[in-house]
Amino acid sequence: MDRSRILQKFAAVALASASVFAATAAFAGEVTIWCWDPNFNVAIMKEAGARYTAKHPGTTFNVVDFAKADVEQKLQTALSSGTTEALPDIVLIEDYGAQKYLQSFPGAFAELSGKIDFKGFAPYKVQLMTLNDKVYGMPFDSGVTGMYYRKDYLEQAGFKPEDMQNITWERFIEIGKQVEAKTGHKMMGIDPNDAGLIRILMQSGGQWYFDNDGNLNIEKNAALKAALETEAKLLQANIYKPTAGWNNWVASFTSGDVASVITGVWITGTVKAQADQKGKWGVAPIPSLDANAGHASNLGGSSWYVLESSKEKDEAIDFLNEVYAKDVDFYQKILIDQGAVGSFLDARKGPTYSAADDFFGGEKVWQNFSDWLVKVPSVNYGVYTNEVDNAVTANLPALAKGTPVDDVLKAIQEQAEGQIQ
Repeated sequence: MDRSRILQKFAAVALASASVFAATAAFAGEVTIWCWDPNFNVAIMKEAGARYTAKHPGTTFNVVDFAKADVEQKLQTALSSGTTEALPDIVLIEDYGAQKYLQSFPGAFAELSGKIDFKGFAPYKVQLMTLNDKVYGMPFDSGVTGMYYRKDYLEQAGFKPEDMQNITWERFIEIGKQVEAKTGHKMMGIDPNDAGLIRILMQSGGQWYFDNDGNLNIEKNAALKAALETEAKLLQANIYKPTAGWNNWVASFTSGDVASVITGVWITGTVKAQADQKGKWGVAPIPSLDANAGHASNLGGSSWYVLESSKEKDEAIDFLNEVYAKDVDFYQKILIDQGAVGSFLDARKGPTYSAADDFFGGEKVWQNFSDWLVKVPSVNYGVYTNEVDNAVTANLPALAKGTPVDDVLKAIQEQAEGQIQ
């Protein structure tokens, strides 16, 4: 081989080595992440970081634990003032607030379209982080809902597990009356000053406080009207135990006072924490608004967003893609350790999702929730979900007093319009 060819070959090897070194060097930094809840989001992100660092030793993670309100305040303040130097590389944002950030601060978050295969996630999660056909977040945990019910109470009232499958709210009320008559237990706990149940029912009907174009949708919202009518019927039937605040509501079912709880999958760990109730619980889809409506909905959930200003932007995106969009085993572990049901659909193929749960009498609880996950209707959470939610909450006492639903809708409309101007 002549001298020129030797030099060419040496140059090619050197160039390839330099490229590898450059790529490695580019992914050799500290990724800072803001999130809340040390036992859930923080613990899960530390697990994700450890998995990535094991394959990319040059990358470290600084997972900062704030209260949820503090994360939101710090993010809002920094983006409003333009002082992006204080921002993290990745931040956790509640799904209800995603559009508010994306629309209020254009260009603040890195577009992930084309870098992540979003076909692998539950459609409703991808939709809520999409703006102008561009996707900006990494879908994380789901708040897919279900109906947890006390099999022992239902059996005492003459009902079998199959009697709780795919029922309507009308049937739920009928069953509740018989359960109370025969066991003395109310059917569920309801906080008359919390709009969570309204949101569950409304999304199960395929609508939200806003239409697909982001316009306020209250008085002519058929699903919202049906949700309010359903809660009014539950209150009028008096099959509920009144609760006040989170702890009191949780105590209504952990204490054994009520026969069911209808909420997001994230409550599973709380239900299972009652060791003396092992084998007494079952899970079914939530009741539907009518015979033709669906049984799937959502309550809560959050997702990860990369800041456009991040100096480690490419590394942060690669990290989220490698772990949250590909690692099926990761989702098995966080399901076991934190009870987190991710919105990554391939996770359902893992062994943990298909395992029978002794606490629920051998039911494949996680498999059920993952099946319902793909049926959750996609809705537009809009920019002002929290503000409209406040208007709904403020008018729920009127509903409890028997005020006609149309009047309640009108009051919500007027208050919401005032709050979002």
